[in-house]
Formats: sequence, C-alpha cells, structure tokens
Amino acid sequence: MKLTDLLSRLDYGCLQGSLDKEVRGVVFDSRKVVRDSLFVCIRGAVTDGHTFAGSAAADGASVLVTEEAVEVSKDITVIKVADSRYALALISCAWFGYPADKLKTIGVTGTKGKTTTTYMVRSILENAGYKVGLIGTIETIIDDQVIPSENTTPESFLVQKYFAEMVHAGCDCVVMEVSSQALMLNRVAGFTFDYGIFTNIEPDHIGPNEHPSFENYLECKKRLLKQCRVGIVNRDDEHYETMIEGHTCKLETYGFHKNADLRAADCRLVSKPGYLGIDYTVEGLLNFQVEIDVPGKFSVYNSLTAIAICRHFKVSEESIVKALKAAKVKGRMEMIKVSDDFTLMIDYAHNAMSLKSLLMALREYNPHRIVCLFGCGGNRDRARRFEMGEISGHMADLTIITSDNPRKEEPQAIIEDIKTGIGRTEGKYVEISDRKQAIAYAIHHGEAGDIIVLAGKGHEDYQIIGTTKYHMDERELIQEVLKEDRKKDR
Repeated sequence: MKLTDLLSRLDYGCLQGSLDKEVRGVVFDSRKVVRDSLFVCIRGAVTDGHTFAGSAAADGASVLVTEEAVEVSKDITVIKVADSRYALALISCAWFGYPADKLKTIGVTGTKGKTTTTYMVRSILENAGYKVGLIGTIETIIDDQVIPSENTTPESFLVQKYFAEMVHAGCDCVVMEVSSQALMLNRVAGFTFDYGIFTNIEPDHIGPNEHPSFENYLECKKRLLKQCRVGIVNRDDEHYETMIEGHTCKLETYGFHKNADLRAADCRLVSKPGYLGIDYTVEGLLNFQVEIDVPGKFSVYNSLTAIAICRHFKVSEESIVKALKAAKVKGRMEMIKVSDDFTLMIDYAHNAMSLKSLLMALREYNPHRIVCLFGCGGNRDRARRFEMGEISGHMADLTIITSDNPRKEEPQAIIEDIKTGIGRTEGKYVEISDRKQAIAYAIHHGEAGDIIVLAGKGHEDYQIIGTTKYHMDERELIQEVLKEDRKKDR
C-alpha cells in the first residue's frame, strides 16, 4: 500500500526520506517487523518503542512513525507525529480499508455493565436476523471464530483487523466494549461510532498506569459522546450532567428517571429454587413487558440499555423479549443448577465495588443465607483484600475464603489479608485454600433457600501460580464435585 495513502488522514511532518514508498506491513511490535514495513514507535508503560527504532530499521522497516527524531540511516523514511498511538489508529484504519464504514458500530462504555450489555445486544440482534461481531473483556466473536481477550478493548491495529474480518465474514454490525483506557490511548480513534452508550461511572481504574484521578477517568469516558452519532446515556447516573457536557451527538436517555426517554417501571423480583430473575415494564419510546433470567436491579439497566440500542435496528418487541430471556453471559451471575434446594452462581466480581453491588442485589431476594466464596489475586493491591473481606463479612452470612491467582505470593498470606478485613466485622468464615475443595464445601453445606456465589473468577478458565497459567474452570470443578458425590452414593 502506498505510504501516502496510509498517511492521508494524519497530520505529520517528514523528518527524512521519501514519501514515495510501498509499505508491505504495519507493526508496532519491533519483533514483528518485516521487510518494507512501517513501524510505529509507541511509548508504553514499560518500554518505549523509540528505543527500538534502529533495530526495526535494521530488520527491514523502511518507514518509522515517531514522536521525536531518531538516529537511522538516511534511506529510512521518518514520519513525525504528535501522538504515535493516534497515528497507529489512523494508519490501521487505512491499512484495512476503513472497515468501520461498512459496519454499524456500537460502543459501550461505563464502569459496570459493559460485558453483559454487549452480549444482550448481540443476542437481540442475532435473534432478529442480523449478523453481529463482538469485541469485549471475555472474547472477540467473528462469525464462528472465538478469540480469547487480553484487554477489554484491543490495540487499535487489532480493532481494525477484527472489523475487517467481520466485514469479510458478512457481519452487518459490531458491538464492543470501550474501556476508559481505550479512549485515553486512542485505541478506537479514526472512526465514528454509530451508537455510543454510557452505562454508569464509579471510582475505579485509578492508580499507577491507569488514571491519575476520578476526574481524568470521567473525562476519558466522556470522549465517546464526542465520537458517536447517537449517544445513549443512563439518566439515573449521578454524574449524568457532567458526562454529557460537550457532547456532539444526538442524545437519548434511559433509566428509572421520569425524564428518561426509555424507562423501566414496576420491577418485580422472580425467585424459585435454583433460579433468580426480574421482570419489569418498558415505558416511553417503547411499551412492553420484559423478564430476564439474571437477578438484580443492574440487570434491568443492562437489558434496558440493550433495548435502547436495538430499538434503532427496528427489532420487534416480541424478538427483544425472546432474545433477552435467552441471553447468557459467561461468568456474569451465571447460575449453575446443582440442587433443587439452593441457588449457585458464578460471578466475575473481583473488587470491593463489584462484590458489594453483587451482594446487595442478591440480598433483595431475601435468601435464607448468602454464602460468598472468593479469593484475591497475588502481586496486586493489598487494600483490595481488606476491602473485599470487610464487605463479605458485613453482607454475606458465611464467607468461604479460598485462592484465586496467587501468582508469586503465598496463598496463605493473601488469605490472612482477607481475614484481616473480615476481622473488622462479625461475619462468619471458613478458609479452604484449594478452590475445588472450597467449592465442594459450599455445595455440601448448602441449605434450603441459600444463594451461593463463587466470586472473582467469572469467565476465567485458569489459575496463575507463580508465573505459570494452569487450566482451571469453576464449571468443571463443580461437575467434578457432583460426579464424585454420585460415586460415593453408589
């Protein structure tokens, strides 16, 4: 591809070399440089791509995109830009032929609800006959191809690559999670979303290598409403007014608020052994009844968000109701049937805020007991352990402390930190380091009317011990426990 075509939408200066070049590849990892490729020097949290400019040129890169002058031979073209991440996004769009222009693009941002909302949207649109690609925390889905995710939102080159593959696979649209990091680091720059959705915002992702403050976190989230044609915003969020400041899109709202364009009313909890759900009435722009097989008020928000989006795709009410009833998200309040007496679920809640929200939602169902099983990751912020221990101690009737991803720490040291948090409460607990044994204990000691939640792992199917990632899926552990129980009963 002609270099000038790759740079056509970018402001740049040419520090040296010719612009009349044919580029045979675009890379931002110097280890992937090929002959006559374009290498983008990106400043990362750990390494600076500019330090690899010389080796990239030596390995065959004929064009370097940089934020500063670099020492390379004169036959290498050096393009200077203000922001190399932004440049990578625009160059990637061009390299893949602007695939976003051939799709209806839906971007969902917010502290909570992104994953569930994207799967609900996909379920509704697929049920209505659309072919939908998905990019998110758990996986990327392109036709029948499923690619496990490393980040909520991939680097811009990968985003555009996935878009192009979706177009090739015949997709009509794509729904994707858009993290604050993605907006801050220009991973979704270079195109305009057809629909940009804001679910909610609470203090999160604040610290080294993330956001320096809540204000910065909020400002990054706000960027989506300046990069979409239609913005769909939660009217109930306490930061609603701040969130919509400076928006450039057509604005729609949803929520329980009387002024919301699409409203939820008359919520009713649905509960029976092994099953928790909720139903409500949709009012405003649409009017019909909905029941979903996922408990909690935030499930109303997630489904209402999905309805607000899919309304624009002319999906029938009947199709929406059917699809929402069937929508399931791995590791998000995922109910696993093990008994007619109590309910067991798996959820990704892995910090204090998400655990508190989860337990509050479950408490509304007036269970006999809430049993909360969780651990905390090693080589991570210790404060999270104290906080999660304290929340579970306050809000659960029994806490089962176990191991998560200990990494390079001793599992027992992590458990002791969690116990310190629980010690600030009067909560009852047991400690069982082995996660399978902990799950077996939860199942064997389940009482009629209990809600047992296995928190922290969610969709993950691994455990990291030391630096090694071992296969471990809680769904499989549950089945192993049940199988072993059946053998004992013979």
